[in-house]
Parts: sequence; C-alpha cells; structure tokens
Amino acid sequence: MKFFVISLLLSFQLSFSQTLYESIESEVLGTTRQLKIQLPRDYETDLDQSYPLIIVFDGDYLFDVVAGTVDYNSYWDDMPDAIVVGVNQASSRLDDCTLSVEDHLPHKKGAQFYDFIESELIPFLTESYRSLDFRIAIGHGETANYINYFFFKKRPSFNAFVALSPKLAPFMQDNLTRKLSIEQKDNKLFYYLSTASLDIKRNRKQAIELNSKLSTLENQNLFYEFNDFEGSTHYSLVPHSIPKAIESIFSVFHPITRVEYETQIITLKTSPVDYLIEKYETIKELFGVDKQILINDFRAIAAAIEKSQQYENYKELGKIARKQHPDTVLGFFYLARYYEETGKPKKAMNAYRASYTLGSIQGYSKEDMLDRADEIQKEFGY
Repeated sequence: MKFFVISLLLSFQLSFSQTLYESIESEVLGTTRQLKIQLPRDYETDLDQSYPLIIVFDGDYLFDVVAGTVDYNSYWDDMPDAIVVGVNQASSRLDDCTLSVEDHLPHKKGAQFYDFIESELIPFLTESYRSLDFRIAIGHGETANYINYFFFKKRPSFNAFVALSPKLAPFMQDNLTRKLSIEQKDNKLFYYLSTASLDIKRNRKQAIELNSKLSTLENQNLFYEFNDFEGSTHYSLVPHSIPKAIESIFSVFHPITRVEYETQIITLKTSPVDYLIEKYETIKELFGVDKQILINDFRAIAAAIEKSQQYENYKELGKIARKQHPDTVLGFFYLARYYEETGKPKKAMNAYRASYTLGSIQGYSKEDMLDRADEIQKEFGY
C-alpha cells in the first residue's frame, strides 16, 4: 500500500512543471547568482524535444507570475512548452542596472551584469538544458529599460522583449525607435510595452511617448503590442501584462479561433489548406518548434472547404492529415470526402473502409467511417 501511494505521488508530481533552484558561479561578477528554473511538464519524458527560453529579470518577484502564465498557456496549447529562468536580483538590482552618466550605457557593475548574461548565463543554460535559439527577455521598471541594451547588438541574443513600465534612460526612446524601424531580413522581433493609469508618472509618460513612436513604424518583421491598464499601479500592472505579452508573442501558435476563421480564412481567395501549411511553417520559423497540426485546425480548414465548396482541397488536406496523424482515420476521412464531392462514390466507399484498422480521434470514428461506406454501397448498389 505504501508503495502504491509513493508511486501515485510521483506520477502526480511528474504531471506538473518542475521547478529547480540553481546557483551559477560568475567569474565576471565575482559572486554566485541564484536562479529559479521551471522546466516543462514533459521535459523528462520527451527527451528529443527542445524549448524556447524565457529569461526573467527581477526573477525574485517576477518569476512566479511568468512561470504560472507559461505553464497555463502551454497546457492549453496557446504557446509551446518553454523553459523559464528567473534571475534573482533582490540585493543587486541597482548595481546590475548601473548606467554611465556620460553615454547612459551599462557601466561598471551594470556592464559586468550585461557580460554575465551574454557570456555566462545564456551559454550555461544552453549547455545545461535543451533550449532553442528563440529567447524572451522580461523586465520591470529599471530592468525593463536594461533589457533593451541586449537588442542593440548586431544579432540580438533575444528575439522578444517584454518591457513592463520601463524607467527609460535618456535617449532610449529615440535609439529604440531607430533600431526597431530597421527591417532586418530573416530576423523577426517581438516587442511588448505596458503602463497603467496609476503607474509611476515618469514611467507612464515615457511609455506613452515611446508607444506613439513605435506604433507608427512600418517594419513587417516587427511584432509590436502596447497595453495601458486602467486602474492599475506600477506593481499591479504586472499580472495583467504578462498574459497579454505571452498571448501577443505566441499569437500565431494559438489554435485557429472563430475570429481568425471569419476574418482570415473564409475570406481567402486562395486555398485554405495553403493557409494551414503557412501557419505551421511560420510557427517553425519563428519559434523553432515543429508543432503537430491540431485537430481543431483541421476542422476549421474543412469547414472553410465546405463553405466555399472548393472540395478539391480535401485531397491535399487528406494527405497532410495522413502525414500528421498516420494512425488515425482523419486522412482517409478527408480523402473520402474529396471523392464523394468530385463524383467518385466507389473510391469514397473504399477510402472510408480503408480506415477500419485505424484509431478514432476527437470525433472522427472508424464506426462512422464504416457507416458512411455502407450508405454509399446501399445508395449505388456496389
């Protein structure tokens, strides 16, 4: 009985994300820096999978908000599983963010902290954990300004920046606007900015001014989002901002929504199957994640085919479904629908029956497939 309880507890724990505490000895800082790391739920079981990396500055208080949001959104497939790393700055925040009074760049301990992130922390995390090249930096107040300096490299170490109520350094608005206006080939960037009506006045003023500049940029490789939360303060805007930022960065990763279906898919003049292919190719290109096409998304494309009566697209959809879900009836269902609607009932009947050894999947059952085959046989007398 005791063994059963222990086994049950272990199984229960493994169904949740794992939180680890690491210490990294830094030669640059001359000290040990504490890290808090959340690994995805399947990290220990899916050993071939690698994950986006989210580095949370001010990790002593921002980590749990970010980690909880990531775990929740990845559970519902609104974003890929990700590794979240919080950098503890409770006793070093001001030193870490030290800037030069002359050129307002990281200076002395601030420059050392920059080098720590670039030359020690990121390599350590890359070597120790299965992380992808897609990285997000998240900061609040002083660190929301500080993370911008990583963006000014020729090839930034981060692909996405989440700046919560930044305390911007002099000239940061102009420098950031100029840098973000440059469209770099094959280098897509995400930038999220937030403030609130009860935010620190200086921070709020700067954020609104920065938004007025960034919102007018015409850079197709820049994905920019801004939120101004009514009634929130400098600190209470954080739990509102993090979900919005994550949603913005990973919007293309979401399952197809009703809004996406109605505004982007059924209005297409081209094949909705091409839209599906492009959506998942974009996910691979942006995040480095080879995501299996969701049944929800197959359904949305099938609905668009039915609505437009472009039934020839069912053939290609069936091929994709057989490749993505080879052990299920899904591919044969769409192939059979193609034959039905293009005047080939005998081939449709055979396609339906070809699925009898395959498994059902989310509303597509082999029993229904065989019933459809029987109906065709009865109707046409085969």
